[in-house]
Amino acid sequence: QVQLVESGGGLVQTGGSLRLSCAASGGTFSSYAMGWFRLAPGKEREFVAAISRSGAITKYADSVKGRFTISRDNAKNTVHLQMNSLKPEDTAVYYCAADSRTYSLDYYVRIGMGYWGKGTLVTVSS
Repeated sequence: QVQLVESGGGLVQTGGSLRLSCAASGGTFSSYAMGWFRLAPGKEREFVAAISRSGAITKYADSVKGRFTISRDNAKNTVHLQMNSLKPEDTAVYYCAADSRTYSLDYYVRIGMGYWGKGTLVTVSS
């Protein structure tokens, strides 16, 4: 069973950048699709980005497309989320997620993933 620990959250001004990281342990990292989801106050959980096991396929929410980039390093068991041009509406707790089932990234967008980290808070001030 994989354990996920996020880092890199913080306070940033509108237009700024942050890079979130997620360190995985306890499993074969390359066998997991990875993703980022976020939860803002008063809102439902929202898909942000996902990446396939090899890193060849990525998927983004329309709200972050062109601003966020997901990447992974299978040698270091890490996944990153580079967030640029941040907006106040990006303020949320960001969760790293993983799933070892052989579903498409579109499936994970709709259903979520099987393993979750505890989250890291991103606050974008206006």
